Amino acid sequence: MKDQIQQIPVRDWTETQAHSSWQIFKIMAEFVDGFEKLAKIGPCISIFGSARTQPGHKYYDLTVEIAQKLSKEGFGIISGGGPGIMEAANKGANMAGGISVGLNIDLPFEQHYNPYIDRDKNLNFDYFFVRKVMFTKYAQGFVMMPGGWGTMDEFFEVATLVQTKKFTQTPLICIGRDYWKGLFDWMRTIMLERDSNISPGDLDLIKVFDTADEVVNYIGEFYTHNKLKPNF
Repeated sequence: MKDQIQQIPVRDWTETQAHSSWQIFKIMAEFVDGFEKLAKIGPCISIFGSARTQPGHKYYDLTVEIAQKLSKEGFGIISGGGPGIMEAANKGANMAGGISVGLNIDLPFEQHYNPYIDRDKNLNFDYFFVRKVMFTKYAQGFVMMPGGWGTMDEFFEVATLVQTKKFTQTPLICIGRDYWKGLFDWMRTIMLERDSNISPGDLDLIKVFDTADEVVNYIGEFYTHNKLKPNF
């Protein structure tokens, strides 16, 4: 390894790093565009989940129902803009005549924007970290449907921000008790009880439900006692 490192020409390395510095402006442009568009849409709920979930699957249909009912309560819906659960979230918002936002990112194989996003609210990103800021800054609640690596990344990102109070306490909901049970059992028995890597109250920050009505009732009850505002 040391020999490989020493063979890298210093000039090539320096030029590569100098080129990387110009990425700052592209990153700034994504932040500015996202902030300008999303600041105008009002209270929203971000819905996360697998891009691979097909129409007709129980979690696809449940996502449509959740988004539809939240939209009727006055919330806009933010999704990752792609297929699967993301499509279902935007579809539910669209069916209810609500605000439907898609935060797209260019990915091989999986990502293409769905047809249920409001035309003026279809944003495109190159950087995952910029996209995640948009998901979190402008949402007043988070619904985690079953998903894969990306959903887990987003789940733990939001859970960390809530736990560390980097933004105000916000509804964080996981849907599908049978799907999430193994993860929560592990967090409780290993992270909490065996190794004390989290505090007893940390798991109380997350609710696990199975139905759309549970989601809508919980968020409605939460905001009878808390003010709707941007997270940070």
